[in-house]
Amino acid sequence: MPVTIAIPTPLRQFAGGQSELEVNATTAGEALDQLTATHSELRRHLFNDQNALRNFVNVYVNDEDIRHVDGPNTPVKDGDTILIVPSIAGGNVAAVEEKTQAEMPANRPQDAGAPLPMLSNEEVARYSRHLIMPEVGMTGQRKLKAASVLMIGTGGLGAPLGMYLAAAGVGRMGLVDFDVVDASNLQRQIIHGTKDVGRPKIASARDRIQDINPHVEIETHETRLTSENALRLFVNYDVIVDGTDNFPTRYLVNDACVLTGKPNVYGSIFRFEGQASVFWAERGPCYRCLYPEPPPPGLVPSCAEGGVLGVLPGIIGAIQANEAIKIILGAPDIMVNRLLLFDAWRMRFRELKLRKNPDCPVCGDNPTVKELIDYEEFCDITQQPPASEPTMEEITATELKQRLDQGDDIQIIDVREPHEYEIANIPNTKLIPLGQVLNRMNEIDPERETVVHCKMGGRSAKAIEALQRSGFQGKLINLKGGITAWSNEVDPSVPKY
Repeated sequence: MPVTIAIPTPLRQFAGGQSELEVNATTAGEALDQLTATHSELRRHLFNDQNALRNFVNVYVNDEDIRHVDGPNTPVKDGDTILIVPSIAGGNVAAVEEKTQAEMPANRPQDAGAPLPMLSNEEVARYSRHLIMPEVGMTGQRKLKAASVLMIGTGGLGAPLGMYLAAAGVGRMGLVDFDVVDASNLQRQIIHGTKDVGRPKIASARDRIQDINPHVEIETHETRLTSENALRLFVNYDVIVDGTDNFPTRYLVNDACVLTGKPNVYGSIFRFEGQASVFWAERGPCYRCLYPEPPPPGLVPSCAEGGVLGVLPGIIGAIQANEAIKIILGAPDIMVNRLLLFDAWRMRFRELKLRKNPDCPVCGDNPTVKELIDYEEFCDITQQPPASEPTMEEITATELKQRLDQGDDIQIIDVREPHEYEIANIPNTKLIPLGQVLNRMNEIDPERETVVHCKMGGRSAKAIEALQRSGFQGKLINLKGGITAWSNEVDPSVPKY
């Protein structure tokens, strides 16, 4: 019977660019087998070497996770939709390098028994559109003034978050970031302006939030979020909002929220798709219940590599701000136990059910993670290949230019997408997008030395690995740093994007 499989944006390059495919199947596993038989490169993104679904990919039949039904044997019927929901990292350019260790604030979350702060006449006028709503009113606005929110990141998601939470009257806000404003941020990170390029994001965000609402107390932490400082930071705030863009920090935020009992307002974005939820272990699942393990490094592209529609973080960030405000107000229907998927290109929302995993190592019945761990090691960021594995050969842009100038016979394969090729390209290269590399392998001459490149070197490495697994016999070399390095080292006239 015909069922529709919805292909998420990060995996469409391995499915011929298609967003939906129709197959005839009676179970979810049979449908996925048919899908991956047609698109073989997609299989390694969905299944591990033991032929089991990977832990960073969830499969839903309509709104039910098949892990909580009958796994791959979950029956499907005519007209059902199978959704593949992978973990995505995108959000803000998050902390990956420490500059200065922030001072921890002496303030503490509002004591449940303490009297709520009063509103001045100026604040009453400012928040009047809240005050006339019975769901907020004077008591709700005073709750907002008493509340504290810690924002991890002040970039794509953090920009609308910070601005809306400040405008709503959240009394105390903590900002964690250390990055600087880059021109490429301005397409979506609306808290920063052209005049802020080169400034620390945390300074730019602080100034903008203060301008929106001078009644807000702002605490800045220009530091990397680490296992050493996360618990000390989190304990000082009522709500934690995750606006990060990498898996080590996502798992760190989750585990620290579970250990401190804080709600984790989650959002992530990629290209034109977004996800949002509230992970609160005391009331429902945590992030690890949804994604027990992170994907291997490089398997999921970042926003820097895959791009993001400029308005998307505004939409997802506003949803996160909405949920944070609802938590503070004590609204009855916050987004616990639900995962919201948004497709900005099609303007579609989907809502999926989430369930707590009793075997979750952090929030399950018998947790094994009782303190923060090394999250870069957990996500294999620092793991080196075994000595027996050959290291992929690389060439720098400067070395490639020297060899081309001396007349060496080198073919250059560009594995980016056609729209990227239009932005910038290296002369005399052949364009074969990553998703087409195996089907067009015969267009690459194995008798010639081949340099493969993309934007920054990640996709080209994947292409080389895929070609080698498929038996390509020629010499393959990865261009270190991709076309970005070519622009930096060889030809500044080539645009950087």
